[in-house]
Amino acid sequence: AAWQRAFDPHGIAVAQILLTLDDTENRRRYLNARATFSTLLDVGALPLVNENDTIATAEIRYGDNDRLAAHAAQIVGADLLVILSDVDGVYDRDPRRDASARHLPLIEKITGDIERAAMGPNAAAGVGSGGMASKIAAAKIAGASGCATIIAGGQAENPLALIGSGARATLILPQQTRESARRRWIAGRLKPRGEIVIDAGAAAAILGGASLLPAGVIRVAGDFQRGDAVTITGAGGDALAQGLSAFNAIEIAAIAGRKSDEIEAILGYRRRPAIIEKNDLVLIRPDHE
Repeated sequence: AAWQRAFDPHGIAVAQILLTLDDTENRRRYLNARATFSTLLDVGALPLVNENDTIATAEIRYGDNDRLAAHAAQIVGADLLVILSDVDGVYDRDPRRDASARHLPLIEKITGDIERAAMGPNAAAGVGSGGMASKIAAAKIAGASGCATIIAGGQAENPLALIGSGARATLILPQQTRESARRRWIAGRLKPRGEIVIDAGAAAAILGGASLLPAGVIRVAGDFQRGDAVTITGAGGDALAQGLSAFNAIEIAAIAGRKSDEIEAILGYRRRPAIIEKNDLVLIRPDHE
């Protein structure tokens, strides 16, 4: 209620999302969280993210808002994470203790020297439970998903506008693009739990960059759940792609060959129109013959 009152003068609806570390480590919960973010953004609402302290434990928690923000950026597939602090970026030493501390406007790679500086006397710089060390750690988390990070001062009025106007800040570049990071995760780290066989039309569509819709599904094999990785196979038996399924095997069998607008009537509840969204698909074969 307090947040909504703060945003009411700007005509912005807000919605609180409570996350735990398991929401990013468990594939099904990850998909649920991402769908929630997507729905809120689609209707123009501003998600406000907090850690769910009521069920988080010392062993399974983010621990600070910087890491929480980085994982939220991963979930939504953000291109940029902005962390506002009480200092205007990263320094090689704590600027409040050492007048000769050098500001780092651009960090192309988080090196051991930068991490050691963040863990040393500079660690106290930056508000929050983790200080600068947690902000560097958050930038590494975000960067692993292809998301850049800006660390800047948040005490001035309209800090984001100031950053856009060239105010002092630190930009930390990711080591890979968001798309390549996600492709490697889906194709290289997830074991397929089942198989979806599709017709030639659907094969041409996904090889052209489209999502997989139920109309093109011929049959399904395996006992997998929503969020599991599956192999997409053409009618001739060739493996075409691997992706994260938005439906379980039983649901796909029920809607195979049907139109997306029939999903709710068949299953009795509403889901997104695609069985696998294009951003959750990684091609195995670049061409289909």
